Amino acid sequence: MYTRDESKKIRQEFWTSFGRDFPRKWILYDTKIKELELKFTFTNEFAQVSLDVISSDDVIRSYYFEKLVSLRNILLDEYLSEAIFEDSYLLPEGKVISRLYVQLEQVNIHNKKDWPKVQHFLNQEMDKLEEFFIEYKDYLEA
Repeated sequence: MYTRDESKKIRQEFWTSFGRDFPRKWILYDTKIKELELKFTFTNEFAQVSLDVISSDDVIRSYYFEKLVSLRNILLDEYLSEAIFEDSYLLPEGKVISRLYVQLEQVNIHNKKDWPKVQHFLNQEMDKLEEFFIEYKDYLEA
């Protein structure tokens, strides 16, 4: 078991090494659509690449999520065949968002042996998700 400080240091080390090994400017929070974010997640259980609808207003969140669902077949056929759509995704801090994501199971941020596989997964899958987002951004913000 790791102390909070040890765990924080390991997480920082992972994200620093990811940025060094895959130097690229990702869109992430800079989608230009206030309610949408692209996100990397890596925990003690899984790694994820996601497109999050973060509005706390259920009507707005539903509006954007329905637009994403309307693109489901395109996303699955042309970009991320393993994508999962969740209308109500509960974050660890208790906030509910809508999320479409791909996930790599049975990896642990504290296990450095998992890092190369996770870095490759994050890079490859976010590249596809960004490509999808850029292609359909105009539709999403209309």
